[in-house]
Amino acid sequence: MNYICPVCGFDSLFKPAYHQSGSPSFEICSSCGYQYGHSDDDRGITFEQWRRNWIEKGMPWSSVNPKPENWDPLKQLQNLTQL
Repeated sequence: MNYICPVCGFDSLFKPAYHQSGSPSFEICSSCGYQYGHSDDDRGITFEQWRRNWIEKGMPWSSVNPKPENWDPLKQLQNLTQL
């Protein structure tokens, strides 16, 4: 099962960004680069701030791993309406 990034809508996280207990996964989103539990808790960056900055930068793929075939950051943002 894959999970959706609450920042950019990428639908291939390996774990939920936050567990039911509220603790972060510390996973880094391959698409936008947000790290749950570090970017927010340690650095104080909200989802909205990170998303806005990522969009202003042109929505670049963040991971050193290759992006998925047919990756479409505009389309993945639509996943945020499903959260």
